[in-house]
Amino acid sequence: MKAKWFKRFGWFYVPSSIPGTIVVLLAALFCLTVFRAVDRHSHSASDTLYGVFPFFVCTFLLLDWIGGRTNEKAV
Repeated sequence: MKAKWFKRFGWFYVPSSIPGTIVVLLAALFCLTVFRAVDRHSHSASDTLYGVFPFFVCTFLLLDWIGGRTNEKAV
């Protein structure tokens, strides 16, 4: 049996179950924590963007990978 945690909605994956919601909430919590830590030591908006970019990209790529593996259309 295949896990169906997400539904595809255009380019995005929307959580359709409890595990999918937990994964999205953990990713959002991680991004918020990284943003607050980087923003605390930055001097400008560009410093903040350069600091959070690698973490946000990796997190969103991981979410996309998990969504692609556990969506309803996955075979």
